[in-house]
Amino acid sequence: MSGSPPTPERALRRLEWTSLRRLDGLLQGNYRTLFRGAGLDLADLREYQYQDDIRRIDWNATARLQTPHVRDYLEDRELSAWFVLDLSPSVNFGSGALTKRDISVDFTGLLARILMRHGNRVGALCSDGGARHVLPARNGRQHLLQLMAQMMRPSAAPAQGVTDLGALLGAASGIIRRRSLVLVVSDFISAPGWEQALARLAMRHEVIAVRLVDPLEQDLPDIGLVPMRDAETGDWLMVDTHDPALRERYRRLAAEGNDHLLDALGRAGVDAMELRCDDDVVQVLLGFMQMRKQRSRLAGGAASAARAAITAGGARELPVA
Repeated sequence: MSGSPPTPERALRRLEWTSLRRLDGLLQGNYRTLFRGAGLDLADLREYQYQDDIRRIDWNATARLQTPHVRDYLEDRELSAWFVLDLSPSVNFGSGALTKRDISVDFTGLLARILMRHGNRVGALCSDGGARHVLPARNGRQHLLQLMAQMMRPSAAPAQGVTDLGALLGAASGIIRRRSLVLVVSDFISAPGWEQALARLAMRHEVIAVRLVDPLEQDLPDIGLVPMRDAETGDWLMVDTHDPALRERYRRLAAEGNDHLLDALGRAGVDAMELRCDDDVVQVLLGFMQMRKQRSRLAGGAASAARAAITAGGARELPVA
C-alpha cells in the first residue's frame, strides 16, 4: 500500500538506490581522508595545529625546533564507528516534508552503510530522553536494519523536561572503550553542561558533531498568532509572529546560539557539520569530505616543512619508550 508507513528495509533500499548510487565513485578515493583510523605506525611529523591531539606531541622534535610538533600515524584500514544518537522529543520537529529525526535516520543509515561496505564495524548509543539503548559495534545488513529500526521507532518517553545531553555523552565515554570514530548526532537542545562531557569524549576518540537544524528554528515567518508547544517540556505558548520586533529578536537569539555552539564545539576539539531538514544529505557529506581533505593537505605541507627543518639541523627521531 502506498500509504503504509516506511519500514527500515524500505528506507535502506531507498538510500541505496538514490543517495548511495550518487556517492559511488566520489567517496572511494577519498574514504581514508574522510575517516581516519587509529594506527600505531609512525607515518609523519608536522607542526602542531589548532585542535590537534596533544597526546601526539613529539617532545624531542619540539625541543629541537622550538615549535610544537605532532606525530601522524599510519591509519588502520578498519575502524570502529559509533553513533551517539539524540532521539529526544525535540528531534521530532519539522516544518517541512522531513523532521529532524527523518534527516537523522537518512544521514545515519547512509553513513553507516558506507562504513560497513568498507569492512568497518558500527555501533550506536540511542536515547529518546528517557531510556537508552546500546547496539554493540558490528557489521552486516541486519545490524544496520536493527539500528534504523531503533531510530524510526516512535519515542515512548513523554515530555519530561529539557534533554540532558551531557549524561548521554558521559554514558558514551563509559561504553565506547576502544578508540573509535564517534558521531554525535543531535540538535544540541539540551540542559547546559554538556561541553565538558564532549571534551572528555574527544580526548579518547575522533569525534564529529552533527547538528540537526530545522529552518524554522533560525528564522520565524510572519504567519500571525500561532500556538507553539515545547516538545521537551510539553508547555504551550501563544506567539504573535506578526510582531517584527519579536521576529528580529528571535533571529538574533538564534544567531547568538549558533555562535555559542560553534565556540563550544571548537573548545571541545571536535569537527562539526550542520544538517538541515531541507538539506541534500549527499551534498552535505561531500562538502564535509572536501573540508577534511583540504585540512589534510595543509597538514601534509606542514609535515614536509618539518622534515626539511629536521634534516637541515641534523636532528633524528628518538625511539619511543
